[in-house]
This record gives sequence, C-alpha cells and structure tokens, in this order.
Amino acid sequence: MRYYIVIPSHNEEKFMALTLESLVKQTVLPSKVVVVNDNSTDRTAEIVQAFAEEHSWISLVNKTSEAIHLPGSKVIQAFQKGFETVDQNYDLIVKADADLIFPENYFETIIKHFESDEQIGMAGGFAYIEKNGDWILESLTDKDHIRGAFKAYRKNCFEKIGGLKPAMGWDTVDELLCKFYNWKVITDESLKVKHLKPTGANYNQASRYKQGEAFYTLGYGFFITSIASLKLAMRKGKPLLFLDYIKGFWKAKSENKTMLVTPEQAKFVRSYRWKKMKEKLF
Repeated sequence: MRYYIVIPSHNEEKFMALTLESLVKQTVLPSKVVVVNDNSTDRTAEIVQAFAEEHSWISLVNKTSEAIHLPGSKVIQAFQKGFETVDQNYDLIVKADADLIFPENYFETIIKHFESDEQIGMAGGFAYIEKNGDWILESLTDKDHIRGAFKAYRKNCFEKIGGLKPAMGWDTVDELLCKFYNWKVITDESLKVKHLKPTGANYNQASRYKQGEAFYTLGYGFFITSIASLKLAMRKGKPLLFLDYIKGFWKAKSENKTMLVTPEQAKFVRSYRWKKMKEKLF
C-alpha cells in the first residue's frame, strides 16, 4: 500500500532531523513525505531541504501564518497546505508531528493492519515520553484512541469523514465520524513512538478554554463534557483545568460556535460516549 505523510512544523530544528531519520529507516518507505514549514524562524526549513536533496520522496512546503499557537486550527491548516501538494495516488494518508521517532517497523505494521481488514479506516500506535531516563506511556487518552501526533487513514475513510477539521477537537471528531460511518479504528500497543516534546508544550494562556469549546463543538452536551473535563484534567495532573474546560464549554455555547458535527452525528456521539462510560462502570 502506498502511503503519504504530511508533517506540519513550526520551529522544530531540535527534533526535525530525528523524525525524518526515523522515516528514512522505515522497513517500508513512504511514497511521499511533505513537511510544511509554518512560519519557522529557526533552521527547520534548512534541515528539511537537506533531507529532500538526498531523498526525492521528501519535499518542503513553506507557509506563512500567525506565530500564535492555538491548538487544532493552526496545525490542520498547515496539514491542509501540504496535502494540497500531493496527488491522489495513495492508499493511506498520514498526519504526523515533527517531534517523533518512529520504530523502524512502524508503517510496515500499520499497512498490515489495513490489509487485514477492509473496514479498518484508521490505525496507529502509542506515544511514549522520556521521564527520568525511561520511556513511559504518555497516557492522556484511552487506549482505543489514536493520538493526533500520528494518524493514519485509509483513503476512502479520509474522504468519507471530510478530511481533517481545522479546529480543536479535530483528532477526536475524526474517530467519532469514522465510527459513525461504520469504519473501524485500530490501535497497536506494540508500536511505541517516541514523543520528544510533551503534548501542549507550546499552548499559550489564550488557548486554555479551547478544550471546553471542543467538547461543545463535538456535540457532547454539558454532562458528558463535565465528565470528560474532569477526567482529562486529572490525567494531566492539573485539577483546576476542569474549571477552564467548563468555562470554555459555556463560552462556546453562549457564542453559538459552529459545530463540528451535524445534529444526527451529535446524537450518535452522545450515545457512543454514554456507551463507553457504561462499559467502564460495569
């Protein structure tokens, strides 16, 4: 299966070479890797260009946007810029971050999953972060969720869900829509991806309400949002984030923010979330 990778990046000179080196060493190489240099002020573009000169399947795309880092919209707008430069001759499209080290068999294994079942729409491994010299699971999400840092989509599934939404919550709504359209989401615990920069390291103070806004636009409703907010705040070890998330939800509701899902899809999302909660309780 042919797979293309699009990597949004902003000031990633510290990790970019490590990420690209891990892709160069894959047992099944990607057909294309597009790195989108989004307004970097460091050597990101220079590093990517050096790899591109050695590997014809790596290319650099430059994009200019605001320097402010708001989760969701900025990264997906950069992804879209890169995606627009590739042809349609792919079987799998991958959105990846620029601060990862993939194990050498990562994409060979991902391809095997997709080949094993035509109903698999998305697949991915797990993120590990370094702590006190050890690589430990970055356990911010449930184990049936694929981290936004490395999402692999079957072409038909990607097109059915309408691509990626340029908003906070994009890496949740994609999986929910995947399930809405009866595609399967597969995670493989044997695939351990080194995540070199902790999630949210670049988020600024202005983005603290964005998670609650995302819960609103996903159609969660207040009660599910409350449970999800408390769970996420505790996982991050910052209980007071719960209040920011709730404020973000009510702020989005009062402003009548545009939903990421249709009313029918929102109903499915709430039903699915309730089902998952009941499974954990009982």
